[in-house]
Amino acid sequence: MIDAKTNEIVALGRRKRATARVRIKPGSGLFTVNGRPVDEYLARDTLVQMAVQPLETVGLKQSMDVRAICTGGGLAGQAGALCLGVARALVENDENMRTALRSSGLLTRDAREVERKKYGRPGARKRFQFSKR
Repeated sequence: MIDAKTNEIVALGRRKRATARVRIKPGSGLFTVNGRPVDEYLARDTLVQMAVQPLETVGLKQSMDVRAICTGGGLAGQAGALCLGVARALVENDENMRTALRSSGLLTRDAREVERKKYGRPGARKRFQFSKR
């Protein structure tokens, strides 16, 4: 979807409990998350690489500005949500990028969620220690 006011392409990415609302537009390669540079916000190099991977796959790391708002989850979930959001925004911008992003597995939503805790148990599947006597 294209925002009429700012002329940016808007996409949504989710992973675990995290959500990333991503906006991209042609620019100088600036990548900000919640108003901070991506490498400062995500802190770990592996998470930064995960978030930037779609741009590197299509070769637009230096020519697209990315602005994102992340909520929920932890840093790893937010990095995964950023990856999916950026990939979806790039496909919205240019449909020809779909094959490269799809073959890298960047357009697939990872549907794994934490299983809820069950009553009478210490966790989702763990049991209390069995005592025969």
